[in-house]
Amino acid sequence: MAHKFFEDKIPHSGYTYDEYRQMTQEQIDNTNPEKLNISEVERFNYIKLNKHRSNRIDKYYEVAGEIIEEVSKIDEPQLWMMITENWCGDSAQSLPYIAKIASLNNSIDLRIILRDSHPEIMDLYLTNGTRSIPKLVVFDMEGNEKFMWGPRPEEAQKLMKQWKAEEIVKPELYEKLHLWYSKDRGKNIEDEIFQLVKNMNLEVV
Repeated sequence: MAHKFFEDKIPHSGYTYDEYRQMTQEQIDNTNPEKLNISEVERFNYIKLNKHRSNRIDKYYEVAGEIIEEVSKIDEPQLWMMITENWCGDSAQSLPYIAKIASLNNSIDLRIILRDSHPEIMDLYLTNGTRSIPKLVVFDMEGNEKFMWGPRPEEAQKLMKQWKAEEIVKPELYEKLHLWYSKDRGKNIEDEIFQLVKNMNLEVV
């Protein structure tokens, strides 16, 4: 049975990836940092940094051949719902890869909804009881869930758990995380999305 939010077509009217990028750029252009408090300035700086990170991936990422082949097998319309926020560093490091993969097949409609605007949806997809983002949920057009992914690749998730256990302070923690993303260049995201799509396709056969 489809969730009520799907029946109400909330994700269907979410941002496309291009609209999301445009929204972020307009937010940056129309914000005066001098009118922000300390925490707002910090978040604004994250948004600008994340835009730079995403732009780099958008420019240089080329989808691996095996993913192109597997995604091309999807022959029924799907909605890929990404729950996120543009201040989220993990999102900046993963959404561009997922967007480019989704763009390979016209049957896939990627839509982005903002976590803080839709807590009722986010609370259906918690990670260990937390509203961790980004979270990708894939549906057929009847609202049946096909697979989920997020909030970060499993290897990165394990490393974060290890680093937190070592009581590494936040600035160093996130520096290590983004260094991992830079070195990985989307390989773990590719592998995980490939396997999820492959398993989904096998279930259809």
